[in-house]
Amino acid sequence: MISHQDFQKLKFQTLKHFWGYDTFRDSQEEIINAVISGNDALALLPTGGGKSLCYQLPAIILEGTCLVISPLLALMKDQVYQLKNNGIEAEYLSSELDEFDAEVIFNRCKNGLTKLLYVSPERLTNKIFLQNLEEIEVSFITVDEAHCISEWGQDFRPSYQNIKTFRQNLTKIPCLALTATATPKVLLEIQKKLDLKQCKIFQKSFRRTNINIFSDKISDKYERLLNLMKYNTYAGIIYARTRKETEELTKFLQKNKIQNVDYFHAGLSVKEKNTKQNQWLQSQNHVLISTNAFGMGIDKDNVRFIVHFSSPPSLENYYQEIGRAGRDGEDSYAFLFWNEQELLNFDQILTNQIPNKKEFHNIVSYLYSTFQVAENDLPEQIFQLEMQRIQNFTKTSLAKIRNVLNFLHNQEIVYFNNSKSLSSLELKISADDLDLLPKKDGYFIELLLRNLSGISSHKVMFSEQNLSNKIGTEIHLIKEKIKELQQKNYLEYIDGAMSSLKFLKPRDERAISGTYWNVFEHIQKNKLQKWEEMKFFVQDQDHCKMKLILSYFGEKNVKNCGKCSVCEKNKEGIFGRNVSAEILGILEKSPASVEEIAIRLHYYEKENILENLIILLDSGKVKMLNFRTYTLNN
Repeated sequence: MISHQDFQKLKFQTLKHFWGYDTFRDSQEEIINAVISGNDALALLPTGGGKSLCYQLPAIILEGTCLVISPLLALMKDQVYQLKNNGIEAEYLSSELDEFDAEVIFNRCKNGLTKLLYVSPERLTNKIFLQNLEEIEVSFITVDEAHCISEWGQDFRPSYQNIKTFRQNLTKIPCLALTATATPKVLLEIQKKLDLKQCKIFQKSFRRTNINIFSDKISDKYERLLNLMKYNTYAGIIYARTRKETEELTKFLQKNKIQNVDYFHAGLSVKEKNTKQNQWLQSQNHVLISTNAFGMGIDKDNVRFIVHFSSPPSLENYYQEIGRAGRDGEDSYAFLFWNEQELLNFDQILTNQIPNKKEFHNIVSYLYSTFQVAENDLPEQIFQLEMQRIQNFTKTSLAKIRNVLNFLHNQEIVYFNNSKSLSSLELKISADDLDLLPKKDGYFIELLLRNLSGISSHKVMFSEQNLSNKIGTEIHLIKEKIKELQQKNYLEYIDGAMSSLKFLKPRDERAISGTYWNVFEHIQKNKLQKWEEMKFFVQDQDHCKMKLILSYFGEKNVKNCGKCSVCEKNKEGIFGRNVSAEILGILEKSPASVEEIAIRLHYYEKENILENLIILLDSGKVKMLNFRTYTLNN
C-alpha cells in the first residue's frame, strides 16, 4: 500500500512528467485527492479551469482503466489524440470502429495497458460492451459534460439517464462528474440523476477578472472587424455563424492586407483541420475565423481576444467561447458585434429550422424507406446521403432536415457524417472473376487493385485526388466510373466529399413517433428559451456584462467588473471621465487615427471618440493631417 507521503510525491511527479507543470491550478488538487480517496465528486470548473487533468492524472496513478463518458465523438477523438501525444495510453470506442478494432481495445483494457477509455453514454446499454467490461478493472467513472443529464441543461442527452442504472452494476466504483456550465438547478439534477453518494462538490466562481467584455451595437461589422485587426498583434478567435461566413470574412481581411488569418469549420477534411489548428496553436499572432466547431478541448494559454461576429445561441455557449481567452491570466478582450435586425433575423432562423411533428416524421421515414430499412432491421452498411433528394421528397427546408439529422446523430440513432473525409471502397467480387467482366470494367478494376493496396481483401480509405494523380484521369471521371461499377454491384463506394449515414439502432417506429419526438420537441423549446436569455444579455445596456453572466449561473451578491462596455459607460456618468484629455495625451506622443485612439483607450466606443474629436477640432486644440489621422495643433 502506497503511503500518503509517497502518494503526494507521485502526484507531483506525474504532473511534471506528463504535463510539465510544477503546481496545480485552483481546486484541481482537492478534486484529484477526492477521486483517489474513492469518493463521489462533482466539479463545476469554468472553461479554462483545467477539468481534464482532474480525471486524467488520477487515472494514470490508480490501478485499472478510468471509464470516461463523453457526449461528443469529436471531443473524444481530440482528447485521445492529445493524451497519446503526451505518452498516455488512451482509447475511444465508437460506432465507426469495426469489431476487430474494438476487440483490440478491449484486450488492452483487460491487460491493464489502457488507462483511459472514452465511451458515449449510449454504449452503456450495449451487450458486447457490458460483457467485456466484466473482465476489465475499472478504477473510477468520469462523466464529462455532466450538464447533458439535465432536461434544463443546454445539451440535454436522454442517454445520460442510463448512467445511474449502469453504476448500480459497478458497485463501490466512485464517480467524478464534470461540467463547465451549469445553473444551480442543473447542479442539483446532476447529483440526483447520477446517484452521487456523500458527494464532494467543488465549485469555482465563473468570474474572469482578466476578460474585458465589449458589446458593440453596429451596422457595418466588416469595417469594425477590419479596424480591430489592423492593429492586432496577438492570437485570437473570431466566431462566425456559418461556414460560408468564415470563408468570406477570411477573404475580406486578406484582401485588405490582413494576412495572419485563416478559416476553420466542420466541412474541412481531417488533414486540413489539423494543419490549420497546428499553425494557430504554434503561433503568437495567428487568428482563426471559425464556426463553433473550433475550440473544444483546445489548450492555448495566450489567446488575447475573442470576437463574436454574431451572437451565439445561448449564454452557456457564449461563456464557454470567451473562456478560451486569457488562460494565462493576462488581460484579454471579448467583443460581441450585434444589431437589432440581425437579432430579428436569428429569431426567424430559429423558428424556421424547427419542424412540426408531421415534418419530423416525414424526414425520419424518408431515411428508412429510401434505404429500405424494415421495422426492427439494422443494416450494416454506410449509405450516401443526398440532402437535395430529402428536401424534394419531404418538401421541407434544409435547415429543418439538418436539425433532425443532428438530433438523430446526438441520440445515436444514426451516425451522420457531414464533414469532408477520405472516401471508402470495397471490392465485392473476387479478383479471379475479372476475366468474366466486360473489358472496360475489368481493366478499371485492375487499375484500382494496382493503386489501392488491400482493396482485394477489405474496405480501404482513399483520396480521389491521389488516385487521379497516379492514373492520370480527372476526378469526376473516376467518380462516374466507380459509381457505374457500384450500380453493377461490383464494389461498394462511399464518397467522402458527400454526407453519409449509418443506422446505429434497429428501426422502431413507435419510439420515433413517441419518445424521440417528445425529446426533440423539448430540446427545441429549451433552445428558444436560451436564445431569449441570450438576447436580453446582448441588448441590455444597464447592467454589468460579467455580473449578468455570474447571476445567470447562480452566483449571488456579485460586484460589477468595472471593465466591460457598460461599466466603462457608467464610469463616465459617475466620475465624469475626461475623454478629451485622454485623446490629447495620446496625440501628444504621435498622430493617430480614430481606430488607434479607440484601441489605446481600451477599445472605447468610436462614436464617442468622434464626438470628442469634433469638440477638440472646433476649439483648435487638434487638427487633421489627412481625412483619417489627427494630431495636436501646436
